[in-house]
Amino acid sequence: MPTDADIHRPLLVAVPVVALLTLTPLAALSMEALPVNVTITDKGCEPNSLIVTEGKSMFAIKNASRRALEWEILDGVMVVEERENIFPGFTQTLSANLSPGEYQMTCGLLNNPKGKLIVQAAATGGPTAPVSALDLAGPLAEYKLYVSSEVDALLADTQAFVAAINANDLAKAQALYAPARIHYERIEPVAELFSDLDKAIDVRADDFEKKEDDPGFVGFHKIEKLLFVDNNTAAAQQVAEQLTKDVQELHNRIHNLTIPAAKMVAGAADLIEEVAATKIAGEEDRYSHTDLWDFQGNIDGAQKIYTLLRPLAAKRNAAFVKRVDANFKQVDAILAKYKSGNGFVSYDKVQESDRKAMKGPITTLAEDLSTLRGQLGLE
Repeated sequence: MPTDADIHRPLLVAVPVVALLTLTPLAALSMEALPVNVTITDKGCEPNSLIVTEGKSMFAIKNASRRALEWEILDGVMVVEERENIFPGFTQTLSANLSPGEYQMTCGLLNNPKGKLIVQAAATGGPTAPVSALDLAGPLAEYKLYVSSEVDALLADTQAFVAAINANDLAKAQALYAPARIHYERIEPVAELFSDLDKAIDVRADDFEKKEDDPGFVGFHKIEKLLFVDNNTAAAQQVAEQLTKDVQELHNRIHNLTIPAAKMVAGAADLIEEVAATKIAGEEDRYSHTDLWDFQGNIDGAQKIYTLLRPLAAKRNAAFVKRVDANFKQVDAILAKYKSGNGFVSYDKVQESDRKAMKGPITTLAEDLSTLRGQLGLE
């Protein structure tokens, strides 16, 4: 399990709302304040209503529930910032800049009521952008093209996947499941900006009290269970049709989205941290055992971001770039061992000792990428 020292979520930079805060029971905090403990129980957030002052804030969030969880700050359906993979009994910290306004916060299970976060304007002055937009303009433009291309492929491959389900072709539908999802995994940091669609497309049974029996359990993983466990294409058809609509809506929103610079920079570490923290255990694609496809998608997405930002990082710290280049090469070589045809071996065939051997290099890469914002002067 990750320790507090392992997990540091990069700051959001500013566009249009920049993210994170200190949580404190109806009391605004200054930038110098220490983190205030916030607890997530099986029923919700304690406290459930928070006030902070605009600018940089920090908080510590403890998971006192029985399940691993994520904590999000929402502006409508948009995810402003999130902390994933908080394990029961663990506390993780989060810090960033927030603009004035009223936000919501998720509090464990999706069935739990959302909390309220109010960000008040500072008495004087306000947060300032820590990096020039000119430095990131080129990488951001290229990243938007990459994300747009991947969401185009996601839509096309999802439509083909759903067509196989509607044709009751179980073998074809099973074969198309992982190739469709890999596009989502590559652009996950951007897709997760839309909280409603992320939960409709990529939600897992563990996010609900009734797990697989909960009516809110839908999307790719619901279909995964129906295809790979129940072997039932007919039962998957209604869920699949809704998945097509949700992916189409994601496609529309992403094409009209200005990607926040900080979400791009943070995304490189986020993608690798997710592999190291939970996916190596095999919990992501537990019904199909296509986890290695997800690993590849996350690594592809992280490597794309890093490649676009690499020239900026190299000007500041050549040793850092050399180290990350070597880390990516090592992780790529590890995944290559498990290639099979155009895909990967079933993850249930990967021995526990091999999974542990993967974790070290992937965790090292995640740790280095978590400092990328600092290497670019974004702290």
